[in-house]
Amino acid sequence: MSNYSIKDLEHLSGIKAHTLRIWEQRYNFIEPKRTDTNIRYYSDEDLKLILNISTLKENGYKISKIAKMSEAELNSEVLKIAETNLRFPDQINSLTLSMIDMDEDRFEKILSNNIIKYGFERTMLNIIYPFLSKIGMLWQTGSILPAQEHFISNLIRQKLTVAIDGQFVTDKESKGKWLLYLPEGELHELSLMFAAFLLRVRKYKVIYLGQSLPKEDLYTVKEVHNPDFVLTMSAVAPKKAELQEYVNEVAELFSSATLFVGGYQVIGQDIKRKKNVEFIMKIEDLIDFLEEKEMGNATVHQSTNEMKYH
Repeated sequence: MSNYSIKDLEHLSGIKAHTLRIWEQRYNFIEPKRTDTNIRYYSDEDLKLILNISTLKENGYKISKIAKMSEAELNSEVLKIAETNLRFPDQINSLTLSMIDMDEDRFEKILSNNIIKYGFERTMLNIIYPFLSKIGMLWQTGSILPAQEHFISNLIRQKLTVAIDGQFVTDKESKGKWLLYLPEGELHELSLMFAAFLLRVRKYKVIYLGQSLPKEDLYTVKEVHNPDFVLTMSAVAPKKAELQEYVNEVAELFSSATLFVGGYQVIGQDIKRKKNVEFIMKIEDLIDFLEEKEMGNATVHQSTNEMKYH
């Protein structure tokens, strides 16, 4: 069982800590436990209850009515909302509940319903990414169990793998070649996998090398593939000087390519960049770059056609 602070509940549900304390006193929704040192904490059951209440409130239910519902009635109403009203906050709450209970059936239903309505890319951007962002802090602080983290990460990884495999790009139709990898010691590759999907959908060839690639291996890869673009990410915390040296070396190695570097550590350490280096603050930055490139190519194509007729 995981333990949560009231700030964790606020972060995950969107309900202010002050409001939660009022509800504790007025409606007796939840009763926090206390550690040996008298610090308040909440259980998985408390979090599930608050997420359900948050979903009902966001869908117009009055708190006085919610307070009169039994646990079974409350769960029933939330399930109806999750299945019929595909608002993104509701779906994120449902994903959090499926993670807490390690409920694969619920996860599958949530993802399938949203992919049918919005497509895989929008589902990732509007539901999976905000969900991962919400619970990311809890992973780092140990508020949730490693088993819960592994459960949900592996389910998302399976979805990404299937989506990527469904977007094969031949050399003939490729708009360019991208090399994707994580540096040695970097293991969280869900963002990198989603980037691979985004690139393949847009008809780019992707050389995907995955997590924890030794720097020395890049020299061999350069000789074999010589990509047009390179994308890597850093989430662990190397010293700034080490990260700066690494970015400089990779930029020099792939001097004829554009190197895209993302991840929390790059953003937070004010890394200097060479002319062929671009920083990605969020996955939408990559999408913006690809769209701008597509528009640029379309403009060039149009100009070429106009010249032919003059």
